[in-house]
Amino acid sequence: MLALVFDKKPELVEIEDSKAAEGEALIAVEAAGICRTDIEITQGYMEFRGVLGHEFAGSVLECGSVPDLVGKRVVGEINIAPGVTDDLARRHAPDRSVIGIWKRDGCFAERISMPVENLHVAPSEVDAKSAVFVEPVAASLEILEQLHVRPVDRVVVVGDGKLGLLVVQVLRLTGCELLLVGKHESKLKIARSFGVETELLEDVGKERFDIVVDCSGRPEGLQTSLSLTRPRGTLVLKSTTAIPPDFDPSQIVVDEITIVGSCCGPFPPAIRLLADNLVGVEPLIEAIYPLSKGIEALEHAARPGALKVLLEMDRNTS
Repeated sequence: MLALVFDKKPELVEIEDSKAAEGEALIAVEAAGICRTDIEITQGYMEFRGVLGHEFAGSVLECGSVPDLVGKRVVGEINIAPGVTDDLARRHAPDRSVIGIWKRDGCFAERISMPVENLHVAPSEVDAKSAVFVEPVAASLEILEQLHVRPVDRVVVVGDGKLGLLVVQVLRLTGCELLLVGKHESKLKIARSFGVETELLEDVGKERFDIVVDCSGRPEGLQTSLSLTRPRGTLVLKSTTAIPPDFDPSQIVVDEITIVGSCCGPFPPAIRLLADNLVGVEPLIEAIYPLSKGIEALEHAARPGALKVLLEMDRNTS
């Protein structure tokens, strides 16, 4: 099967076809999303080698343990820990693997095998291109799993990229006083279409916020986010970068700031938000490439300011 593999550099290669192990389903990948993490991996993050990709939607081809899944469109939680059925426990299992990120091949391939306990059926209202967004919408929802965001809280999201534009849509549902700060007027315009107030980074004053969510995707973004956090406020970190940030931590101590690391999140409510059109993803899709042009797709996704780039597995969807 055709796959987009990273080993010192990204390459499109034919690899051995995926096989479903016991308790797993074999899935024909329909569409996959290129995440900022995928770009960071190509720059050395996690020292990963193998098939890239962790955001996908696909149709089940084989599943011996749950035959009713065959023919269903599914999405998959990315943390794999055999025998662990609870999503939260899987995320932090010491022997876990993570598709396309750590010790397990990802979804930028024509087929992928996944444990049944990691799979969720996407309803008919959620097409493959939208279902690709379940994983990052779930990651956005994790903020609300970790924090009680009140309607009276003043919240700012730093970073107007793909994740930031999803996070503000989720946080907006709490009724909090919400602001998105970014560098790109075109992206801020998308946020405003969702009813979110915005401000260019260069225009941000000295005001500080109860909760700051760093979605900048840049090492220097942490310092910006920290500067916007009020004393005894909370800073939520959503960015992972190949280059570690360089910042002075003394403000964290002096201002008694709470730091919350936030990664993966719950899939079922993410699917519901997409099915009910409470989170919009179509304006976030910038380009769609066939897998056969996966190198060009990665290059496009790595451009400064690029929004979501999708891959379609052309030999599966033709």
